[in-house]
Amino acid sequence: MKRVDDFRLRFGKQELVPIVIGGMGVDISTAELALEVSRLGGIGHISDAMVQDVSDRRFDTSFVKEKTRQYKYNIDNSDKSSVKFDLGQLAEATQLHVGKTMQAKRGDGLIFINCMEKLTMNAPRETLRVRLHSALDAGIDGITLSAGLHLGSFALMEDHPRFRDAKLGIIVSSVRALQLFLRKNAKLNRLPDYVVVEGPLAGGHLGFGMDWAEYDLHTIVADISKYLEAEKLTIPLIAAGGVFTGSDAVSFLENGAAAVQVATRFTITKECGLPDKVKQEYFKANEGDIEVNTISPTGYPMRMLKSTPAIGSGIRPNCESYGYLLDGNGSCAYITAYNQELERNPGSKNIAVMGKTCLCTHMRNFNCWTCGHTTYRLKDTTRRLDDGNYQILSAEHVFKDYQFSVDQQIALPAE
Repeated sequence: MKRVDDFRLRFGKQELVPIVIGGMGVDISTAELALEVSRLGGIGHISDAMVQDVSDRRFDTSFVKEKTRQYKYNIDNSDKSSVKFDLGQLAEATQLHVGKTMQAKRGDGLIFINCMEKLTMNAPRETLRVRLHSALDAGIDGITLSAGLHLGSFALMEDHPRFRDAKLGIIVSSVRALQLFLRKNAKLNRLPDYVVVEGPLAGGHLGFGMDWAEYDLHTIVADISKYLEAEKLTIPLIAAGGVFTGSDAVSFLENGAAAVQVATRFTITKECGLPDKVKQEYFKANEGDIEVNTISPTGYPMRMLKSTPAIGSGIRPNCESYGYLLDGNGSCAYITAYNQELERNPGSKNIAVMGKTCLCTHMRNFNCWTCGHTTYRLKDTTRRLDDGNYQILSAEHVFKDYQFSVDQQIALPAE
């Protein structure tokens, strides 16, 4: 009976434990989590979602405060088109977050950064270019392109000296998405170093419609594997979404995947950035407490706990401080929904906006409890304490359970 440890993810001559930890923003996949996974020989992700706020927390910088002060005059204005990011500060925050993480790296593993195309920041092309270049400047091992097709992202990095040195990959949920990406970038003569194939049971934003339940990760991985084989392309596939045990992982590794990407079981580790009280909400969740909804302003369906405080919240848009989801015209679906609700309830101090949510503010405050489909199983991976809470695990414990477990077994922590 095989274990995950019987396989290796290979990049050239480098061999890694085929376990990748997903890049959960905003600083849920912390540097501490990524560093621990790298030490253990796998691949850890950090995320550049709301990187200026992350820098303020990690390094006591004041990027958010300065941006708020600069645009304070616009707080009551529904038109957010004037709210721009200082590209120099964006670069500085990214280099701090990435650079300090890479300086602390130990072990034989790698550290990647997750970069979401949907963080349009009122200047989609310009801000994305700065984020990508700054991460490469700071020495990141690799960049995973997520939340979008990223048809132009390779071109944005083409002139960087590390474009062909760093590991570059993309997350897709279908053969068609990968085909579009490869065709668009064919002239660059630069294939992705890996492809993360994310299925419908993943946490956070999904690359599917509300018919997500009709799809299956094993089928998608098989389809993409056949396509690559027909095109005579050798690109490692990393299966993601719903891989809950080491045995689940082996089922993919034996059938075309080079590695698995996991995240749900690491949300309740001490290295994860979620507050402990939120981790307990994840432990306590039952299957019926999890839903896929459309409240994200990005337009993608998103999986979360039904009890998440972000649902129905009518807080004022805080774009002057954040504004990470403003499109190139300074618009956001939440701003539109918020203003419509104000018109329906003139003079009301407390409104409920059910259709969309202010994702920036709620993610920053850990009030948007996104999660994977298998979150309801987390209570079975640990012990319940005398006070009714569940024991928080270490990232090393969970990583090694994936690496060495067999027969769908899950190792409980020591009491």
